[in-house]
Formats: sequence, C-alpha cells, structure tokens
Amino acid sequence: MSGGSGDADFEAYRADIEAAERRVAQEIDPGGRALVVAIGVFVLLGSFLLPHTGSVRGWDVLFADNGAREALVTLPSRLFMWMALVFGVGFSLLALLTRRWTVAWVALAGTAVTSVVGLLAVWSRQTVMAGHPGPGIGLILSWLTVIVLTFHWARVVWARTAVHLAAEAQRREHSAHRQTRGLLDGLGDGDPKPPVE
Repeated sequence: MSGGSGDADFEAYRADIEAAERRVAQEIDPGGRALVVAIGVFVLLGSFLLPHTGSVRGWDVLFADNGAREALVTLPSRLFMWMALVFGVGFSLLALLTRRWTVAWVALAGTAVTSVVGLLAVWSRQTVMAGHPGPGIGLILSWLTVIVLTFHWARVVWARTAVHLAAEAQRREHSAHRQTRGLLDGLGDGDPKPPVE
C-alpha cells in the first residue's frame, strides 16, 4: 500500500474519529470517586435533618420555619443551606448520572463557592448575640461534607482536563505534521513498483 492510499483511507475516517474524540472529551469517568461523591451527597442530605443551630434543623433553615427566626438564623446560613442543596446535592447527582464534563465543572464551582459561604455561615453562628445558640452538628457536618465534595469534584474535573489536553496536543501535532508535508512528499513513500516490460 502506498503512502498516498493510506492518507486517503485515513481521511475517510477522520471525521468519525474526531467526533468520537469530542464525545469522549465531554464525558467524565469518576471511577471510585463516584462512590465517595454519592456517599457525600447522602451524608449532606442527612445533615439537613440534624440540628443546624440549637433545635433548628437544616430543613427549617431552608424554609425559615420552626424557630429559625427566633434563633436569629442569618442570611449566610440560609444561603449556605440553599447552595449546599443545589450544588452539593443537585448538581453532584446530576453530574454522576449524566457523566457530563460541564455539569461536573458546575458542581465543582458551586461546591467551591458553597465551601466559602459555609465558612461564613459557621462564623456568623459563632458571633451571634448572647443568649442565642451557636453552630450545631448539622451545620458543621454539612460544611465539612461540602468541602469533601469540592475536593473530589476537583480531582475528577482536573483529571479529565489532563486527558482532554493530551488528546488535543496529539491532534495538533498530527495536524502540524500533515501541514508541513508538501504535495509531492507522499509520492516517494511505499514500495517501488517493478518496471513493466
């Protein structure tokens, strides 16, 4: 087979190969981290049932009832619990189910911001006026769980990025090599044909 014929065969399948690469690049494979994330999501859901501050549970903070106003639950606590529900539970489950890279990025970014808001929520409960309860076990557990989720989503997303960048670099090298070849460079490749008598 001559070099020119091999290039023609490759060109016939190039679009299919590039479409498969793009499809694979859009997916994640969390591997064993999927189990850790799934456990983290259920721990986070369980922390909503535990006391957030005093006798006020996490669900009560979300909906501002059952003594949340009397315990002076502030905006950082409410914002943290909503963000933990949306990003820590919602987008984490969505990313695990769909295995889409962009959804995993949203889960990572959301849980990272939620971790910082959780720090603010714990701090705001520690500096509440005298006579009001401080942070409860539910708040501390949910904050630590969101930090664990952030760490694991970062590992999943960055591992995918490294593979994706390696595939792009290989594609660029191949393209650059093909562009440097001239029109007549492929004619001398392959086995010479015997002269016809």
